[in-house]
Amino acid sequence: MADASLGEMIGPAVVLMGAAVVAVPLFRRLGLGSVLGYFAAGLLVGPSVLGLFTDTQSILHFSELGVVMFLFVIGLEMRPVKLWAMRGQIFGTGLVQVGLATAALTTVGTGLFGLDATVAFVAGAGFVLSSTAVIMSVLQDWGEIASTEGQKSVAILLFEDLMIVPLRRSWLCSRR
Repeated sequence: MADASLGEMIGPAVVLMGAAVVAVPLFRRLGLGSVLGYFAAGLLVGPSVLGLFTDTQSILHFSELGVVMFLFVIGLEMRPVKLWAMRGQIFGTGLVQVGLATAALTTVGTGLFGLDATVAFVAGAGFVLSSTAVIMSVLQDWGEIASTEGQKSVAILLFEDLMIVPLRRSWLCSRR
């Protein structure tokens, strides 16, 4: 019984990693970046092309693990002194970007689509939050992570990550 479940876990992991190992270097060589390579690998093995995975929910834990590991690596590279030095950008630039974009999207949601203000706020804030894993990977591929603009982007991403908890609470409250 334990062998069957181990085999059921290893098989999909090997297929997913194999697709990534082939696609990512190929896309990097073509100058398209690793993120697009991962997307293409997922598209290839997914239900639309080869159909190796038809139930995408069954491999969701693999994708979550990948994001968690990527964020862990980012955490290993960040130094507390550097984070402290970036606090002005994180809470300044990040707050302005998230605040203005959320306000604009909330206004569009209530005015143009007639949504309830709470629902429009949660939807707008959800659209504002970017994928840290994807953007950090692109910045790293382009060699821009250490540039001034790259550091501003990192600061905004960190602030967005901090906003996930209050946004989740707002979303839970809106569902009641």
